[in-house]
Amino acid sequence: QVQLVESGGGLVQPGESRRLSCVASGNIFVVFNMAWYRQPPGKQRELVAHITVDSRTNYTDFVKGRFTISRDNERNTVYLQMNSLRPEDTADYYCYAELLPQSPRIRKAYWGQGTQVTVSS
Repeated sequence: QVQLVESGGGLVQPGESRRLSCVASGNIFVVFNMAWYRQPPGKQRELVAHITVDSRTNYTDFVKGRFTISRDNERNTVYLQMNSLRPEDTADYYCYAELLPQSPRIRKAYWGQGTQVTVSS
């Protein structure tokens, strides 16, 4: 069984930084693309940043220059470093991974349970 578990959320003040982590664990053969999504209150889930297995990255416009996605392939972990946080960054942040389980070896997408980030003074 595969699990994605996020951590690092919480209450932060505007302008501060926060780092989110997500560990993929369980019956895993290989992890391909990983990403962070977020869902602001009352809105739809949206892509924040994406990273390939060879660490090529892509960001949506509203986080470019402020957020950095990275990964540790040996630990099946993806990070999201968030700097210069704004109140509009308040959301539930979700980890996403496409991976191949040990068995059955069928490529699938998995989601974490989410971690809440609140940016407020």
